[in-house]
Amino acid sequence: MLSPELAARLGELSDLTATAGLLGWDQQTNMPPAGGQARGEVMATLATLAHERQTAPELGALLDAAQGDGEVERAIVRVARRDREKARRVPAELAAEIERAASDAQEPWAHARATSDWEHFCPYLKRNVELRRAYVDCFEGAEHPYDTLLDNFEPGLTTARVREVFAPLREGLSELAAAIAAAPPAPVLPGPFPVAAQRELALEIARAFGYDDASWRMDLAVHPFALALSPQDIRVTTRYHENDLQGLFAVMHEVGHGLYEHQVDPALARTTLGTGVSLGIHESQSRLWENLVGRSEPFWRHWGPRLRAAFPAGTAGLSDHDLLRAINGVVPGCIRVDADEVTYGLHVILRFELEVAMIEGTLPAADVPAAWNAGMRELLGVEVPDDARGALQDIHWSWGELGYFPTYAIGNVAAAQLWAALQRDVGGLDDQIAAGQYGAIREWLREHVHRHGRVVEPTELLERATGGGLDPAPLLAELNAKYRALYGI
Repeated sequence: MLSPELAARLGELSDLTATAGLLGWDQQTNMPPAGGQARGEVMATLATLAHERQTAPELGALLDAAQGDGEVERAIVRVARRDREKARRVPAELAAEIERAASDAQEPWAHARATSDWEHFCPYLKRNVELRRAYVDCFEGAEHPYDTLLDNFEPGLTTARVREVFAPLREGLSELAAAIAAAPPAPVLPGPFPVAAQRELALEIARAFGYDDASWRMDLAVHPFALALSPQDIRVTTRYHENDLQGLFAVMHEVGHGLYEHQVDPALARTTLGTGVSLGIHESQSRLWENLVGRSEPFWRHWGPRLRAAFPAGTAGLSDHDLLRAINGVVPGCIRVDADEVTYGLHVILRFELEVAMIEGTLPAADVPAAWNAGMRELLGVEVPDDARGALQDIHWSWGELGYFPTYAIGNVAAAQLWAALQRDVGGLDDQIAAGQYGAIREWLREHVHRHGRVVEPTELLERATGGGLDPAPLLAELNAKYRALYGI
């Protein structure tokens, strides 16, 4: 049994994390642009408080004396010790400056993106990279400096292991994209798709997936994201454009993230374990709902008539088969969040390579756009017209979140592995999806992924659920089967 004193201290840490998350959500959805600097000071104060509490000798003594009974209590002690040890290596001043710099960069990034002005954002990226390299210097023993950053988002994963997974993924995705490019193109959804109707349809789908009006809310943001303050306070965001349906799929994606947090075991609340175990596993949930459910033929067998009713002009002249092909069209483009299933991983691989180079010190911030554009040309055959659609498109570097991007592709890989296991365990899955019924999917994911929070390490969780470690083969098999059939190749 954990002592009440230890439980109280871990509860404080969870509360501070939730408070920072709420302020971050507000910064992206409601805060006036001029409030960024003041918000940065608040975030720095919260980071300092959290750092002080996590590194306090009293917490160390309580953890040393803890005698955890059972898997959950042992995990609480194990993870709290690991989090504390990582925090102890980082000076409080550096932790505060990292938070301050991330907040300070938000408005300049938004302005630079709106005006396609890399020079305006460049000093902020340079500062964030410097701070992350200072953070890396606080640790010893990693084979590669990027390992330290990666471990913050995907515990136990290394740069070398990412490269092992990404090498066959890069080859397989490139080969499939080339085969599709040689085939007759898929139809294009003509549009328009009025935003009000998109919002209505998106909310219908979200509710069918498991969105609960009593525990969730949906807002607009420049860059869609999800946040959980508790299992009963889930915030998701999206963005809509009248010329496409990407906002609809962004909702499916973010609801997938939200369902993970919504279905964490309530007993883990305020233990620091009541959240997703890693960003890769988290991303597997969003990509599973967005792609493996939301872009499937059975899904559109159910939702196709509703789509046609909402957007008669936007779907005019398309058969059901052509509608499915249009929804799954493979067209290499500049924007990662709008990318199709086949080319999406190539966007992530590029960002991973650029981040590694920045941390190694071989790629200065001023040279990132040129390296970005060359990589897009090599990997996707795309010419980037401006930095707004190039190196400025993602918000993560303004947050200083280097080490995050690989988890997007890791999530795709894990999603395919989980989907194969789910199909094995749940009979009649296509019929259920075609009927608009998702309860069996939610329950399987709750049992095998969601309820565990951070109790089970990501590698072990994946092995328990699928019978194996991280493996790109199921993803490549899934994509080849689907797209070669759709494109007749």
